[in-house]
Amino acid sequence: MGKIKLQTIKKSQFLIVIVLIILNVTTGCKQNVSQWRGPDRDGIYNETNILNEWPEDGPDLLWVYEGIGKGYGAPSVLNDIVFVNGEQDSLSFLFAFDLEGNLLWKSPNGKEFTGTGLSATYPGARSTPTVYNNLVYSTSGMGRIACFETSTGNEVWAVDIVKDLGGRESEFGYAESVAIDKNNVYCFPGGVEKNMAALDRFNGKTVWSSEALRDTFSYCSPIFVDLPNRKILITHSRHNLYAVDCSNGEALGSYKLEGYEWDGEHCNTPVYDDSFIYFVGNDEKGKGAVKLELDQNGENITEVWYNKKIRNNFGGFVKVENNLFTTIKGNWLKALDVENGTVTDSVKVATGSLIYADSKFICYGMNGDVNLINYKQNKFDVTGTFKIKQGTGHHFSHPVIANGIMYVRHGNALLAYKIKK
Repeated sequence: MGKIKLQTIKKSQFLIVIVLIILNVTTGCKQNVSQWRGPDRDGIYNETNILNEWPEDGPDLLWVYEGIGKGYGAPSVLNDIVFVNGEQDSLSFLFAFDLEGNLLWKSPNGKEFTGTGLSATYPGARSTPTVYNNLVYSTSGMGRIACFETSTGNEVWAVDIVKDLGGRESEFGYAESVAIDKNNVYCFPGGVEKNMAALDRFNGKTVWSSEALRDTFSYCSPIFVDLPNRKILITHSRHNLYAVDCSNGEALGSYKLEGYEWDGEHCNTPVYDDSFIYFVGNDEKGKGAVKLELDQNGENITEVWYNKKIRNNFGGFVKVENNLFTTIKGNWLKALDVENGTVTDSVKVATGSLIYADSKFICYGMNGDVNLINYKQNKFDVTGTFKIKQGTGHHFSHPVIANGIMYVRHGNALLAYKIKK
């Protein structure tokens, strides 16, 4: 009996150890970053049990908050707090809400972009806050990057990338949602001497600045890529797609963007997968959707294919398995074969911002329609449409999904929909 009892105790202890390990792993794997276009900045949200079709009147609207000010920047959600930028009376503010839509705090971040001439028709906040653990980082359209405590909204530090780093203002303001890793905040001031920079994420001090390509910035938010021997950042400038070394800002491989017009509006964030870079531009004389190959050192970028007919300004695109998906002018959603860039299927939906979750696409159209689209056996199937009625101004924001809730920003309104089964 003693032996059996001893074995039982050992088994119990073993089970306890296993449970503790599982709990520890689960806790360790808890998402600690929330940012532009999802966990990997590729428009893909790791959600499950999303509705297969929209109800006739749309999914359940849990709450609406009207009063976040002008802007197009999407929200970010982490640790039960929703963050979003907005412009009120020419000033930039970062708002924080609980999951029931109650305002927790509101913190100023200097002047916000209001524009002149043509750009005055597109005023307001542009960027999405980047949240890392207990700190949230916000960029105004005038180039003020500020770090706040997530719990209180107290400002920890701020850097004006125009005044402090020699940045250059552009016609439509700064729209970059800053990339952040364990130690640094990476930004693109666009100046001649300090073209790109890394800031200490805890105090805002400059870690390095680089001339990079000495090109003016566009409206792109960058991505990280871990190569065998270095970590790099990939982004667009006005005339180039290029990579820099994250450790020192050294300019690496680049690819010239042809046919840019107006202000070099390369807004879409590139996507990297298995040695290849994908991007979709909007310039009429440019190359549209492009696939590039990146070598293992990040020093050479070569063109694989392009499709001039696939153009998208700022609605983003998604790569899923062997296809690239994006909306184009004329209200079409297109699927492209990533091997050669040819169109494999199309469906009529309003041109807009595209994300992906649980084998489904959600497209928030510029006309206010929110479409749910399944893609099976290389065919699109639209399984529901509803219209965003609250809010003001253009329907330019990108939808966000967190824990089965879809957040949509329309101008001064933030809406939360339950889209989980």
